[in-house]
Amino acid sequence: MSDHEILTLEEVATYLRVSERTVYDWANKGEIPCGKLGTTWRFKRSEVENWVDSKLSKPNKPVRTEAISLGDVLTPDRVLMLDCAKKEEALNALIDCLATAPEVKKADELRREVFEREELMSTGIGFGIGVPHVRLASVKDLVLAVGVNKREIEDYASLDERPVQIICMVAARDNQHTQYLKALAAISSLMKEASVRDALLAAKDSDAVYQLLTQGE
Repeated sequence: MSDHEILTLEEVATYLRVSERTVYDWANKGEIPCGKLGTTWRFKRSEVENWVDSKLSKPNKPVRTEAISLGDVLTPDRVLMLDCAKKEEALNALIDCLATAPEVKKADELRREVFEREELMSTGIGFGIGVPHVRLASVKDLVLAVGVNKREIEDYASLDERPVQIICMVAARDNQHTQYLKALAAISSLMKEASVRDALLAAKDSDAVYQLLTQGE
C-alpha cells in the first residue's frame, strides 16, 4: 500500500486485494472508514489498517451489535452550552468534557487525534452540524459529548459552507467500527430534521438539550 497517509479508492483496493467496486460499495454502505473530498472517496491509511486488524483478529472485548441509542452514550454532564468564537476553542471544550468520562483513559491522545483528523478533513457535515469523531485503543467504550454554541463558528468548514453551531463529538474503542458507524448514523438521522436543530439552538440550558437528544428513544 502507498506510504501516503491519505489513500485513493484504487490504492485501498490493491492493498486489500479486492475489486475497486467492492471498496466503492463498502464506502457507500459505511462499512469501511473513509470520507469524501468533494465527490471522491478518500481513506486514512492508519484507519484502514486498524479496520483490517479488527476484521482479522478476535476483539479483546465483545463488540455490541444492538442499535445505538444516544441515551446510552450521552450523559447530562457531557452536554455543554458554549459561546466560542473559534473552532479550536469549541473542540478543546468538548475534548476536556469528554476526557472526564471513565471510558476515556488518555485525554492527550484524544486531543491529538481529534485535531489531526480535522487537519485531514473537516467534520462539518452540513446544516450547521459538526461531528468530530475518533477511534482509539485507549477508549474503553463508545462515548459522546455535545456542545451547542451560542454563535456561529465561522472557521468550522462544512460541506454546505454553513457555519457550525452544534457539535457532537464521538470517541470509540478502536475495534468498535460497527457501533461507531451506528452512532454517527444516529446523530446524522436526528440532526437532519430542521425542527430538532431549531429546538436545540433555542434550548435554554444543557438539560433541555439532553432531553431533546434522548427523548423518544
